[in-house]
Amino acid sequence: MIKTDLITRVALRTKLTQKQTTLVVNTFLSSITDSLSEGNEVEIRGFGSFRIRQRDSRVGLNPKTGRKVFIPAKKAPFFRPGKSLKIAVNKTMEINHSNRLFTLQDLTQIV
Repeated sequence: MIKTDLITRVALRTKLTQKQTTLVVNTFLSSITDSLSEGNEVEIRGFGSFRIRQRDSRVGLNPKTGRKVFIPAKKAPFFRPGKSLKIAVNKTMEINHSNRLFTLQDLTQIV
């Protein structure tokens, strides 16, 4: 799903116009971005939490040349899914797996 799909889905469920829904979704996302930029954590109960993790500087390898490269310290956004989201995703996975004709183990035994 991309942002446009999200906007369309929200518009259908809320009976708002695409323009109104675009404003709502953009405001929601920019509010999360602004809060994280200020160093605050954002928690949406049942969905998950967004926070910033500090990455230390380190020495890496350039895969093309094999030379050592200094990678500076930086901040990176991190998302931790909530319990309700995890349960919902796993229920969907269970349904999808139960509808399969063969399991991976079945297929390896056939060969």
